[in-house]
Amino acid sequence: MALIDEVQLHIKAGDGGDGIVSWRREKYRPMNGPGGGNGGEGGDVYAEAVADLAYLDYYTHTKKFAAESGDRGGQMGCEGKNGQDLILKFPRGTILTNTDTKEEFEIAELGESIKILDGGRGGLGNEHFKSSTNTTPMEWTPGTPGEGSEFDVELRLFADAGFLGLPSAGKSTLLNALTNAKSKVGAYHFTTLDPHLGAMHGYILADIPGIIAGASLGKGLGYKFLRHIRRTKTLVHLVGLDSENPIEDYKIIRKEIDDYEQGLGEKEEIILLSKNDLLKKEKSIINIIKDFKEYAGHTRVYTITAYDEESIKEFKDILTQYLESKKQEEHKKTLTEE
Repeated sequence: MALIDEVQLHIKAGDGGDGIVSWRREKYRPMNGPGGGNGGEGGDVYAEAVADLAYLDYYTHTKKFAAESGDRGGQMGCEGKNGQDLILKFPRGTILTNTDTKEEFEIAELGESIKILDGGRGGLGNEHFKSSTNTTPMEWTPGTPGEGSEFDVELRLFADAGFLGLPSAGKSTLLNALTNAKSKVGAYHFTTLDPHLGAMHGYILADIPGIIAGASLGKGLGYKFLRHIRRTKTLVHLVGLDSENPIEDYKIIRKEIDDYEQGLGEKEEIILLSKNDLLKKEKSIINIIKDFKEYAGHTRVYTITAYDEESIKEFKDILTQYLESKKQEEHKKTLTEE
């Protein structure tokens, strides 16, 4: 599925209700002191994290949201009803930036709820101003406005494995083959302009759109693509063997990752040499694999001849076993820390 990873919303907290001027009226005592109540509090706005990574799609058509305002004060000293809080749901990993204050709110844990806007305070009724020297006050105050702003909303993926590589390396084709995703596939660069997701045996796989030289400086689609790698646990680096120099293609992507953010290049990695069937005859696949293992400094280098059923099953088993082993390692680490 195509993943919506950026939206802009106008969000407003509720206004406080006005205080009122009123008088307590009893039989035979038509004006028995002030009785104007305070206004209700305006509703606050909260952002809550949910598991559905596609939830931002909900906001592609509705862009404005507001919490409920407080009611004005009532007679006989009754306070106005408080406005109901507004809870907006966003995928885990979402960052909301208040464009006025530049304050950022990150929701990283499922079920986590963060207040992003304060509702207005209720105004004061004339009963509040009663004193020994002011027995018939006419003062009252209006409720204060709730906070409101435009918010830039950005999803940074939480994926178990992310496919990356130069444009046309075969990432979308691989995602479609491993999962039931429907990434667009074409024989030209940048067919994937947004991240795509798929599920494989309970693991989330992400097709990170094509990265080119200079992406870390904003060239091409630059930061939009690289930022998704931050929270991807394992990188599956596809290198097309139809290239004149596959290892140089690999180096290009590695450089962009290292230049984009310190430490990003230290993520766990699997190298998958794709399009093995298009390898030129004078080149030896054995030597190419050896070169990759030596340069990458690990042995997780695999090849795939074509995206046929047998090849896909073989790589799916490899990837599943690897992700399962990483999951068990994380579980053991958590138990040790506790």
